[in-house]
Amino acid sequence: MNTRQVQNPETQVPKTPQMNERDFLNDMLATEKYMTLSYSVFLHEASNQPLYQDMMNIFTETQNCQRELFNLMFKKGWYKLEAADPQKLQQTYQQFQGYTNQFPYQGNQLQ
Repeated sequence: MNTRQVQNPETQVPKTPQMNERDFLNDMLATEKYMTLSYSVFLHEASNQPLYQDMMNIFTETQNCQRELFNLMFKKGWYKLEAADPQKLQQTYQQFQGYTNQFPYQGNQLQ
């Protein structure tokens, strides 16, 4: 096993032509990701405030559901992550810190 991977022990499921629990959860997670992406596009373009607020509530519920599905899959060992290299994180942080002097308002808030 790759020592840079972060993963729980994998819960075994039957390997049959029928969908198993892992397949269903993976399908649900993919659907939730697609839905949050679509809702996000809608929210960027909504001009009606009451409709925007209704969709924002739906977006938040969907995002929370997506997170719960991810947590469940991670807990069951069906979703693994690669641990970040601390040196790469520091380099990226410093790179983006250097970009802040290019911002037009340099930390000043618009009034």
